[in-house]
Amino acid sequence: MAPGPWGWGPAALALLLLALLLGGARRLRRHYGAAGARAYPGGRAAARAGGVRALLVTAHPDDEAMFFAPTVLGLGRAGARAAVLCCSAGNYYNQGEIRKKELEQSCSLLGIPASDVTVVDHRDLPDNPAVEWDTQLLATLVLKHIEASNVNLVVTFDAGGVSGHANHIALHTALRYLHSERKLPEGCRVLMLESVNLFRKYISVLDVPISCLLPRDALFILTEEETEQAKSAMRCHRSQLLWFRHIYMLFSRYMVINSLRLL
Repeated sequence: MAPGPWGWGPAALALLLLALLLGGARRLRRHYGAAGARAYPGGRAAARAGGVRALLVTAHPDDEAMFFAPTVLGLGRAGARAAVLCCSAGNYYNQGEIRKKELEQSCSLLGIPASDVTVVDHRDLPDNPAVEWDTQLLATLVLKHIEASNVNLVVTFDAGGVSGHANHIALHTALRYLHSERKLPEGCRVLMLESVNLFRKYISVLDVPISCLLPRDALFILTEEETEQAKSAMRCHRSQLLWFRHIYMLFSRYMVINSLRLL
């Protein structure tokens, strides 16, 4: 194989490029770890002085760790209070009670007490991608929780649902309905977790420079220590830890990075 312009082969050039990307990703990661609250619109001062009361709306137990850990930990770092509304018990394999306990354990590791974790166990909102969740029912349940808890920031999935799961997408549809119909309380904003392509999804920290360059309304990047915290939360979901979930924890950018857009 012919050498490159500096006498290096393509393999050596690829390794050099990879090393540069890793180095850049680590520097950016340290920067956002030190000043991560600035990734949230309004910054640490707004999160504390403005009294941000965030509600993470998920479809299943384990969503909070598998997809949203950077947001939850980043908001906590900024001084915001976060709660979780999980819209099903994850009872697809009749493990609902087990998964509720795993959710509470996971949230505890992410800094959310059990008193701030609510699971909706409604017969018309089953953990089943083949069942279309009713938008009006879901919107009513979510809005009731928002109003009861005086929430001023909602975090949920975007239209892609990250994994394309129908239950994830249903949450986005319900929040978009509430937003478009002006049913949300005044001042309540909605942040949607950005779905990315398959390549970006599984390059872990190498997606940090890409995420920093692309437009977004909020960006949360975990430090190495926080990433281990997120993985520990994910490991609480022991009933779901099949072999491919271990691979996911190793390579998914969602264990390290959350980029979000305002609705």
